[in-house]
Amino acid sequence: MTHLPAGRAPLLALALAALAPVAHAQDTTPVVLTFSTVGDSRQDPNTYDQASVGPALTGQDAIWLQNTKAFTRILRTIQSQKSTMLFFNGDMINGYGWANYGYTSNATQSAISGPVAPATTADIVGSDLMKNYRQYAFWRGLVAPLPETGTYVFPVPGNHETECKACPKNSDGQTQSKVENEQSYAANMGDLIIDTPRFTSVLGAAPANVNFGPAAGVGPDALATDQSKLSYSFDYLGFHFAVINTDPVGAETSAPAAWLAADLAAAQGRGAKRFFVFGHKPAFTYAYAPGVVGKGLDATATTTARRDAFWNVIEEYHATYFSGHMHTYNISQPKGGAYQVIVGAGGSPFDPSAAQAAAGVLAHPATDRDYAWATVKVHADGGVDILGYGFSSTFGPTQLIGQYFIAP
Repeated sequence: MTHLPAGRAPLLALALAALAPVAHAQDTTPVVLTFSTVGDSRQDPNTYDQASVGPALTGQDAIWLQNTKAFTRILRTIQSQKSTMLFFNGDMINGYGWANYGYTSNATQSAISGPVAPATTADIVGSDLMKNYRQYAFWRGLVAPLPETGTYVFPVPGNHETECKACPKNSDGQTQSKVENEQSYAANMGDLIIDTPRFTSVLGAAPANVNFGPAAGVGPDALATDQSKLSYSFDYLGFHFAVINTDPVGAETSAPAAWLAADLAAAQGRGAKRFFVFGHKPAFTYAYAPGVVGKGLDATATTTARRDAFWNVIEEYHATYFSGHMHTYNISQPKGGAYQVIVGAGGSPFDPSAAQAAAGVLAHPATDRDYAWATVKVHADGGVDILGYGFSSTFGPTQLIGQYFIAP
């Protein structure tokens, strides 16, 4: 396995950069599949990055809470790179409320008291449920052209989709997910998981061996709620793809390791040549600055134990794990084997701050505050090129910022 250090490798202008051949290609067999992955395009009404978006959010993004400028540019470039799949690794909406009828995080009633009957139209319009659906609708509008022009979109649930920030924490100190939030995600994203006729129309062949996540209480993971629209997997062209929910109700900040192990074992038995797994939270925190800890599935001792079980599955099957949640870019081999690819820089406020950049404390100052994604080229023999692309927080030219090769 070889890689280009994660500095900048300048290419030509944007259009040429997007279409440029792979530099230092390691595999001469044909590329049979190209897909891209990114996460975290949602905006934040209070902590948006002024260095990137200016002193105030535009009216559009202040309402819909999306970094439209960054995300639409990423989408355009991904399509110019001829990616036929886009896996979006969660936090497509700001959400973080409780999508239950009558509940409003900002109202005088507390999260503990729960929903009440709305008294006025304004109560309904201002409810978390309405905000949730409004934000999903805007995000869906942004990605709607992709399947019509050759790129199928696969959604991945994130903590902003499933969790309620104002609600009491769980026993492990983690923000609680709510079943109503999972149901809202399924209602707004379920038609993409998996629309076999549309998949076939876009990709030229139907998905094979589709496997939906476990029902409530089923299997060793024993999750509290139905996960059939939150975790799922399929085969395509002899390669296996699995999406997991890393914040299920009652097991926040964890992955369904037992379900995934059984799923990958079945795919291996069918002769799958390569395994790709997509979730929201990274397994291992990327320490982009001193003191950064516990930002992923390693948040607490309890979640770290569950993380280890999950990562053992990733290592066993030599899978590649793509995630978001951390609003930055980083590719690593946490245990020296399988790759973790963090591409949570789709438009949300950067985790590495402008002040940290100015202080010179960032681990990778050239790329830690880039809007970034990965485009992956899979070769006929199972070899994989992972290409990191990005552009600066000031919206400079798109550049190749990292290149990694996984041998067949």
